[in-house]
Amino acid sequence: MVKKLIRLNFGKTTLPETMIHSGGREGQSVPIVFSFFLLLTENKKILVDAGCDTMPGFVMTDFIGPVSALKNKGFSPANITDVIITHAHHDHIEGVKHFKNAKIHIQREEFAREGKNFIPKEFEVCLFDEKTELEGVRAVKIGGHSDGSCVIEFQLNGKKRVICGDECYTKYNIENFVPTATSHNPKMSQMFLEKYCRGDYLCILCHEE
Repeated sequence: MVKKLIRLNFGKTTLPETMIHSGGREGQSVPIVFSFFLLLTENKKILVDAGCDTMPGFVMTDFIGPVSALKNKGFSPANITDVIITHAHHDHIEGVKHFKNAKIHIQREEFAREGKNFIPKEFEVCLFDEKTELEGVRAVKIGGHSDGSCVIEFQLNGKKRVICGDECYTKYNIENFVPTATSHNPKMSQMFLEKYCRGDYLCILCHEE
């Protein structure tokens, strides 16, 4: 059971509106944040994603990386028990190398596609197919943003919540039921929106607070 959720911001940039959603305006930019999350349970300190130390090709502001973001909240990488990766894109997984004491949980296709290139070989890796659960924190495969992209379900203070990974970038996607324009499988992204964004869940975004 989750006792506390902590957002860890480690940088900011902008994305073209044409990436945020289909039909986005050419030449328009949307401000985004880069976040990962710490979930505290009775026995575990679980990171959802691991952030990154570099962001090639992006003009970043307030960029501090995952270790500093964690330390700013009073936590050490050495104390993290588990890391759940929503998907194996650079900004969500590169920082996993810092969490050597943690078990790394990642969807099987995501590990095979890109995850294995980021996770040190000596780390303990726990692969799953459709879902996995740790003390009330459940990773569920969607496969919209990438082959094995996942979202994270949990309850906090009696309310159902979902960390969306990159199935949504901003509230625009949620409020208009429009997948991102970078979806690998728009059909699965649309199914995500229908399941999670109709009011049953509070959606938590990685790229917008």
